[in-house]
Amino acid sequence: MPSRLNFLSEKSFALLFLAACLALTSADAAAPRDPYEYFFHETFGDFSEELERAREEGKRGVMLFFEMDECPFCHRMKQTVLNQPEVQDYYRERFLLFSVDVEGDLEIADFAGEPVTQKEFALQRHRVRATPVFAFFDLDGRVVARYTGAASGPQEFIWLGEYVADGHYSKSRFTRFKREKRAALD
Repeated sequence: MPSRLNFLSEKSFALLFLAACLALTSADAAAPRDPYEYFFHETFGDFSEELERAREEGKRGVMLFFEMDECPFCHRMKQTVLNQPEVQDYYRERFLLFSVDVEGDLEIADFAGEPVTQKEFALQRHRVRATPVFAFFDLDGRVVARYTGAASGPQEFIWLGEYVADGHYSKSRFTRFKREKRAALD
């Protein structure tokens, strides 16, 4: 017959095991995920078709991430912000999201359906001179907001999404919007 001490030890072990499993499950839920799989959408490079898709899916617009391979700030964004599940879920619910290589020779179609290389699209059509640049387009293909540089973290980047998705860009600058958001937290 098992002693009372053994029973309590087994029960304590079971509770500790259950707590450890729950901790692992919640840690896995917030684990970073590959931005190219969970943040960016796949595209054939025709942004006029992507606008139609955004309308059909009820999105607020399209966000383009202008980047280049050697950009340390682009890498930082992908490794610390765009890989976060809460950022991925927030943005994918509201926008179609695509990456554009500012040095790319791949031919794409712009929002009017005209062929252009990624490089020309970035440099000539959207005057991207530094990376990263996050450009937000409405459902008619017009730029409504643009953010150059790396966000300070996931919270600031989600605020950028709110700023665009909720139409605050038509009333104030993002710096003011951020200041108001920070003040509300204090």
